[in-house]
Amino acid sequence: MSRFAISRRALGAAALLPLARPAFAQNAPIRIGELNSYSRMAAFAVPYRNAMQQAQDAVNAAGGVMGGRRIEFVFRDDGSTPGDAVRVAEELLTRENVAFLAGTFLSNVGLAVADFANQRKRLFLATEPLTDALTMAQGNRYTWRLRPSTYMQTRMLVEAIRGRPVRRWAIVAPNYEYGQSAAANFKRLLPAAIPGAEVVAEQFPALGRVDAGATVGALGQARPDGIFNVLFGADLTAFVREGNTRGLFERRTVVSLLTGEPEYMIPLGEETPEGWIVTGYPWDQVTGMPTHQAFVDGYRARFNDTPRKGSLLGYVTVQVIANLLNKANSLDNEALVDALRDLRTDTVVGPVTMRGIDQQGTMGTWVGETALRGRQGTMRNIRYADGANYMFSEEEVRAARRT
Repeated sequence: MSRFAISRRALGAAALLPLARPAFAQNAPIRIGELNSYSRMAAFAVPYRNAMQQAQDAVNAAGGVMGGRRIEFVFRDDGSTPGDAVRVAEELLTRENVAFLAGTFLSNVGLAVADFANQRKRLFLATEPLTDALTMAQGNRYTWRLRPSTYMQTRMLVEAIRGRPVRRWAIVAPNYEYGQSAAANFKRLLPAAIPGAEVVAEQFPALGRVDAGATVGALGQARPDGIFNVLFGADLTAFVREGNTRGLFERRTVVSLLTGEPEYMIPLGEETPEGWIVTGYPWDQVTGMPTHQAFVDGYRARFNDTPRKGSLLGYVTVQVIANLLNKANSLDNEALVDALRDLRTDTVVGPVTMRGIDQQGTMGTWVGETALRGRQGTMRNIRYADGANYMFSEEEVRAARRT
């Protein structure tokens, strides 16, 4: 495993760089194809790309990888559709001559690129799509995921409400793979956490086209004690605004995936509801991690902005890739896949391992409650949930993947 150390000069105080690398060899840079929803999901994807460039420059300034080769990410928009993404992935491999692929945001897009990577026998490091199918039922040798999955993050939230006297639940989720998977996970995990709990209503609006009035009205009519929300982006903002207006959230427990991420909390502003139990990224409250603070300082200095969850994920992605390349010391795809198996990387949020049995990373996230600080939303009562504690059991993985 590569060693990492803080390099304040190279990164403006960001830590990931391999020590004692020799001067650059006279070799071409290692090109890595990164495709993502940069237009449609810019709030997440643009900060993600920023941090990847920040980390890329830091790695290169410290001597590169594999004995002195530079890394170079080739960024492309995936069109936010499976067909466009596969076309872009093909172009990255054939025209841009990239060594392997990384990225994607939407779950259906990630699954399409995963299938393409399997057909082409090229490594695909899926960084953002959350669908469980990516590493379970539709998992393949060439597809790995870094970010905690839908199941992992839903399990974190269900654990946070364990034992609460909240029996009647409603679910609202976008009507595509991610939302459906999150709802199924919640219904699966809820009975063990709250015996006797039941789901009394479900709403699945189309992604990006939520009718907030109708959705809030239907949920209110069901008179739930609690709401499990999976909406994000503009859908979340519209839902919260309408729900606040109609009093939907008053005296109800609300559990919400991703809402604590700055990408989604910043647009809510002073409309941020207080007391929701969420997963998120309270970047300004993370303590006891000097390398994380170094990353934050470097990001703010370079981009004159605060980091988002996408920023953190982009940075950690490059840390893992740099470590992978140094371990494999080869661009052969079979060697890269073998090197990823149980690869442990010291990242700015602690050690992350790419678990070999399901090719799922152990990166975690923060769990806490929403709150208002002045006119801006934030999180309180936070804790870091290590992804290693929330993964599918090995027995479930073997059954799903038939391994």
